[in-house]
Amino acid sequence: MKRILLILPVALLWLTSCGSSERKFVKSPLDNLIRDLDSEKNFTIILYDMEMEDNIGSDEYKHKYKIITMKDSVPQERITDWMPVSEQFFFEHEKNMGMEIASKKDGKLSKVVAPPGYSNYVGNPQYGQWRTSSDGSSFWEFYGKYAMMSSMLGLVGSMINRNSYYDYRDNYYGRRPYYGALPDGRPAYGTYSPHGQRANPDFYNRTGGATAFKDKVNSRVTRSSSSGRSSSSSVGSSSGSRKSSSSPSRSLGGSRRRR
Repeated sequence: MKRILLILPVALLWLTSCGSSERKFVKSPLDNLIRDLDSEKNFTIILYDMEMEDNIGSDEYKHKYKIITMKDSVPQERITDWMPVSEQFFFEHEKNMGMEIASKKDGKLSKVVAPPGYSNYVGNPQYGQWRTSSDGSSFWEFYGKYAMMSSMLGLVGSMINRNSYYDYRDNYYGRRPYYGALPDGRPAYGTYSPHGQRANPDFYNRTGGATAFKDKVNSRVTRSSSSGRSSSSSVGSSSGSRKSSSSPSRSLGGSRRRR
């Protein structure tokens, strides 16, 4: 009987904590978009725009997404309104402007970050073909009826090199994010790349450019981390607990040091 009485409080505590965790879970706008697109066999969701706003006493983080689907073999695109996202989700996707952050191909969903269209349309003989340039290099070209996809995917002015694409297919596809690399060491895709600037020039005009946005992100991360340390210290002193030398466990898309 004593053993049962001891087990019951532990079991109740476990059930309470589980219920609390479930109540705290909130789906991101991306999850809601994926749910709404459930009937689509193929789609691409691109992070089209980002915004950080300083309000009195709080910060606001927002995303816009571009959704590409097919209707009767004709590409369709839609750009969402601004959607509020959590601080953590915002920083997880800080590098992903213009990137595909979710896709479905033949009914199979992926949330592995990739250059736009790489998971389905680029390299797919249904939509285009590899052509050889005068210098002997091979590049991707969409068929005439799908030529508009270059603009939809933000790939106008981008030379999709065959070797680079197959590096993605062989070593990254479905497993880890791929940003490519330019000869000068910069990423070929994403927020801090030439492709990102071509995909949505308004973002860079509004924020003052990639370097200014990066500085703002770094400043926000530092401020958020300092706020977390202050809160942790306040809670520790009010409860009379012994000071700890460890840092607060707050994640902003991974506890990485910023560039």
